[in-house]
Amino acid sequence: MSLTITLIQTDLQWEDKAANLRVLEHKIRTIKERTEIVVLPEMFNTGFSMQPELFGETMDGESVEWMKRVSAERKIILTGSLIIKEDGNYYNRLIWMLPTGEYGFYDKRHLFAFAGEDKFFSSGNKRFIASVKGWRINLLVCYDLRFPVWSRQQVNETGAEYDVLIYVANWPDRRSHAWKTLLCARAIENQSYVVGVNRVGNDGNNIYHSGDSMVIDPLGEVLYHVKDDEDIFTITLDKTHLQSVRHKLPFIKDGDEFQIISE
Repeated sequence: MSLTITLIQTDLQWEDKAANLRVLEHKIRTIKERTEIVVLPEMFNTGFSMQPELFGETMDGESVEWMKRVSAERKIILTGSLIIKEDGNYYNRLIWMLPTGEYGFYDKRHLFAFAGEDKFFSSGNKRFIASVKGWRINLLVCYDLRFPVWSRQQVNETGAEYDVLIYVANWPDRRSHAWKTLLCARAIENQSYVVGVNRVGNDGNNIYHSGDSMVIDPLGEVLYHVKDDEDIFTITLDKTHLQSVRHKLPFIKDGDEFQIISE
């Protein structure tokens, strides 16, 4: 009843797909531990670019094909977001790539208007909860972290929709306190493991990112946290611990019933 996840906290070369894919493939190849899921940051092949017309790809583009190949070769689930063009629109799309070449995806719901993301990208309107070995994994992107309703556990007959909440991000250092605080809050309020994978280094706008990637347990205890440095970290999550927390502290069943209505 375990799930092993590897986080890659890395610097990203600004709007240089070839360099980023080359570096990330090398990093993935250096993972020595057995792992089932490898998590990359938001817009892992370009950095947080607002030039989708130059860097957007279709779902059969080079970066998605790269994900398929690496996932198959390494026998891992590979996930991270990139710019996808579809039906004349651009999406900040998180792709969940299986070793078989099958995939699911989630289009970022909350676009970061402060940086103009809403002017260049279209918003998604559906959550995507993946399933691996009996674990349910809710996949979200960066700015979604500030909107707790979108990630809130919906009350159902089992008490919880998901067991792990993953955020991929390009979250700047100047707001790192919010990043760290909200990741812990999401874990506590949803009684879920939370995995946050952020980039490090300066982007093309000279905005510094401190990383602060984290893994947090359903009680809000921080199991992993690294600031400033590039890092590759593998951790095994324990389903028994999760179930014990939910059994001893059955808070989810007292949650509010609600619906999210998306246009």
